[in-house]
Amino acid sequence: MLSTTPRTTLGRSKHRALSRREDLYAVLDAGMVCHLGVVADGSPMVVPTCYGRIDDTLYLHGSTGAASLRNTGEVCVTVTHLDGIVLARSVFSHSLNYRSAMIYGRPRRVEDPEECLAGLRAITEQLAPGQWDVARKPTRKELAATTVLALSLAEASVKVRQGPPNDDEEDRALPIWAGVLPLHQVWGAPEPDPTMTAELPVPAHIASRTAPAR
Repeated sequence: MLSTTPRTTLGRSKHRALSRREDLYAVLDAGMVCHLGVVADGSPMVVPTCYGRIDDTLYLHGSTGAASLRNTGEVCVTVTHLDGIVLARSVFSHSLNYRSAMIYGRPRRVEDPEECLAGLRAITEQLAPGQWDVARKPTRKELAATTVLALSLAEASVKVRQGPPNDDEEDRALPIWAGVLPLHQVWGAPEPDPTMTAELPVPAHIASRTAPAR
């Protein structure tokens, strides 16, 4: 079960909270971009960045000079999937269908070389499964210029909304169209780098992901 701390207990729309740890994994594993909220040099900062998960640890990375990764105290990381626009009869009842996760904690800077590589591998595989095995691995110089953070998933919450609009009973007789505009994200055709020195086929792990569904 997920944590029930004051920060992860929903104050409103409590019926939209999911409590299983598997629900958290599902939201995180389906995403590619998170938003890292920190206080940097006394000011709030929210940074979009990629991430990866290994069991109950979320890995983030960036330049050693990045303000968002220096002197990290308590942070908040969010991942959101927009699944549809909910159009109601009244403006007040408009909403979104979504899946979201929020993680609180104090990340630790990864110093162990093996865990550092494991974290970078998780981030790479989150974006393109299979890519770590075919791409060149980081050099010592590149690793020295990279900060990898590990954030425990111990304190987290999941909130989901799905379904049609929740109009008030008296509004349902109004002659206004109401419903959901579903939103789906799909991959386009791979675009080769024009600077490649040879005509290479699209790798199987990329082609299989972008192939149209049958």
